[in-house]
This record gives sequence, C-alpha cells and structure tokens, in this order.
Amino acid sequence: MIYREYIPGDLLRPYVKCYYLYESVSDAVTDDKAFATGCVEIMFNLGTGKWQASSGGHFVSTPPVELWGQIIQPLPFRSLGNNSMLGIRFFPQAAFIFLNEDVSLFNNQVSDLASISGKIVTTLHEQLLERQSMDERIGLIENFLLTRLRITEKKIDKVQLLTKLITEMKQESYFDNMDNLAGRYGITSRYLQKIFLQYTGLTPKLYSKINRFQNSLQLIATNKHSLTDITYECGYFDQSHFIREFKSFTGITPSGFDTNTSSAILASANK
Repeated sequence: MIYREYIPGDLLRPYVKCYYLYESVSDAVTDDKAFATGCVEIMFNLGTGKWQASSGGHFVSTPPVELWGQIIQPLPFRSLGNNSMLGIRFFPQAAFIFLNEDVSLFNNQVSDLASISGKIVTTLHEQLLERQSMDERIGLIENFLLTRLRITEKKIDKVQLLTKLITEMKQESYFDNMDNLAGRYGITSRYLQKIFLQYTGLTPKLYSKINRFQNSLQLIATNKHSLTDITYECGYFDQSHFIREFKSFTGITPSGFDTNTSSAILASANK
C-alpha cells in the first residue's frame, strides 16, 4: 500500500486539510477499518480494482466517487485488486460549503457523491481518469472546489466562525462549557450547537472526544508512551475512561491496536 499527501493551494488551504493518493499495488484483498477523524472526505476511484465498505454487516462495492461522512463508529472496508484512490480531506467545518447539504445526514456511511451533486461530479471523475499527472489531477479538483466556493461564498462567515471555535477547542489548555464558549463569540449555545452539527456533522462534545481520540492515536503510534501517560496527556479522567472511549471508536482496546496493519495513523487528522 502506498499513501501520499499533497498540500492544497493557498485559496483552498483554509478549507482542505490535504489531498491524498491511496494505492494498492497487489491483487490481494486488503481489509482495514476507518475510525473517527472529525473530517469528511471525497474519494475518486481511478484504478481498476474494487473498493468496498461494510453496510448492514455485508461488504458492498462503493460508487466511483465516494463521499465519506463523519465516521463515528468503526467502519470496515476493503480494497480488492489494483486501486488508486484520489481523496480530498476537508477540515471538519468546511465540507458543508462544498456539499451544500447538512453534513450530519451522511454520518457513518459512504454515499454516492454523483447522486448528490449531479453531472458535474461525474464529468470531473471522467476528466481525472483521462489525466496521468498528479499536478493535472489536483488542478482539476482545485478548479472544481473553487467554483463551488464562489457559489456558496455566503457561508464562508460561518466557516470562519467555526474555525475559530474549533481552534480554541483543540488547545491543550481548553476547558470550558458551551455557554461560555458561545458567549465569547456573541452567539447562544443553542445556535452554536445547531451550526456545528450542520457544518461538521458532529456536536461540539463529540468533536472534542474525536479530537482527543486522534491525539491518543498519535501517541500510540510512537511506541514511546505508556497507557497511563497517554491517558493524562490527552485529558482523560483515568485509564478506564481512556480505554472505554478508545474502544467505542475502534472496537478494540488501545493495547490491542496494531499500528502496522491499520491506515488510521496515516489518515489521522491530528498528525
């Protein structure tokens, strides 16, 4: 498996965390699981193989252009054959302005983006298949995103507000309730909850849990920290709290997590 990330252009950097290329170079079936990252992603299948995700206990082939909503529970997926997946990883608050849909509608599922956004997405996919250069492919994607950005520019103010809120919530020293947080930005906690859910697909509380979980993944990946160290460095009350929350996102305990067989570290939003 080959995984590479690419930095977006200046105009899209406030909205797109990265572009990435995920390639499987073997005909073998590769099983994996997606965990909560706090980010919504779009993936274009540019290979000849199949990509499948679990749905109702069965693996189902995904569409050529996939919209991965907020994955809150562990979602098994597999790669069959030679796959080349070109992805867009949005910052938590930014996918809404490109989708123009309530992001929470897509939680815990892989959706067909072409059925949501129409022929413009199908045309983009066809153009990407015709290009071989990554520079050309990323250029096509950026033109597409910039066009969508101009159409929905009225929503940018809310994205900027949520960016400030999320930046504050991610600080190690952050500890506050929603009423105080909302009050500092001149809004009510009810309004904060509403736009947070609409734009990110998550409540502020759940986003904070996911951010903490992602921080723990980064520490586990170093193989230099004990569970006790990770517990307190990431802000859990105690070790049982850490283990319980980690298991809710992955289905396994921290000690049972194998960093060598999971793509979760590569796809982490907090690295």
